[in-house]
Amino acid sequence: MSDPKNSKDSVIRRVQQPTLDELFDGVRACDRAMIGRAITLIESRNPKHQEKAQALLHKLLPFAGGAQRVGISGVPGVGKSTFIEALGTKLTTEDKKVAVLAVDPSSGRTGGSILGDKTRMEKLSADTNAFIRPSPSAGVLGGVARATRETIAVLEAAGFDVVLVETVGTGQSETMVSDMVDFFLVLMLPGAGDELQGIKKGILELADMIALNKSDIFADKIKQATREYKSALHIMRDASPNWHPPVLGCSAITGDGIDGLWETIEKHDRIMTDSGEREARRVQQKLSWLDAHIRDRLLDDFYGNTDVAEVIDTVKSAITNGETTVSHAVTKLLGAYQAGK
Repeated sequence: MSDPKNSKDSVIRRVQQPTLDELFDGVRACDRAMIGRAITLIESRNPKHQEKAQALLHKLLPFAGGAQRVGISGVPGVGKSTFIEALGTKLTTEDKKVAVLAVDPSSGRTGGSILGDKTRMEKLSADTNAFIRPSPSAGVLGGVARATRETIAVLEAAGFDVVLVETVGTGQSETMVSDMVDFFLVLMLPGAGDELQGIKKGILELADMIALNKSDIFADKIKQATREYKSALHIMRDASPNWHPPVLGCSAITGDGIDGLWETIEKHDRIMTDSGEREARRVQQKLSWLDAHIRDRLLDDFYGNTDVAEVIDTVKSAITNGETTVSHAVTKLLGAYQAGK
């Protein structure tokens, strides 16, 4: 008969969290289980977990920064998962280590499961040179942004050569992802009506390339769609003096155009690196992230203030009833916040 005490000790050992040094060594050795646990730690909102996560990131930071960071956006139905699997598989067959992060800030609110993308990328999920991770389900843009940025650092420290960051292609998620990658690719579908009606001016300004997927199905419409997108891009001001966004056709199913697409991404990387713009872009991203992080922390502190909590419902009621202006309400809330400091 087994000893109950030994059984209890066994359970404790199984659930015991790895130490900071164990996590660091595991990430550096590209231990997939330890990478997963490190990312889970980063995603946690528990203050004690966050303290440990920041200590881990501080140790890993000198080993981060070496990957090509590629953002991929596109409306639902454009074939992002199939495209990412085709591109990722091409890279892993060339002995590159590829990580995929799926970002969906809305998942916590809608209940949608981004984990479906992982099951659709069956081949890439089973590839030993690949690692796929869904976004945290917090549903808060700032929280997802923080976790994704810090996860990229973990993956780079683990030795991944390419990090593909997928966004759902709606709302602020596109801007969020473009602010953390070196190259932003917008995947579009030709032949789905008026192409230019399906793309926003904002995303055109973010795009480093437009890729028209499913060229095997819409072969007759690729040329027309390419001309329309090129015309639209020509009237936009290029984000970089060294790069004009190209428009390329491809098929994630047949693989047609995938090689040329990656060659274009590598060409962009060489140009940006040689001109110094890649490093300048990353520096600006860090400073933008600093500003965003300060705003998030201040908002958390503001709404967590007990003096604010005592009056905020009354102030909101006064606004909705037309008894006060928003400006006056803000002044009152800030006064309560400062009094409680």
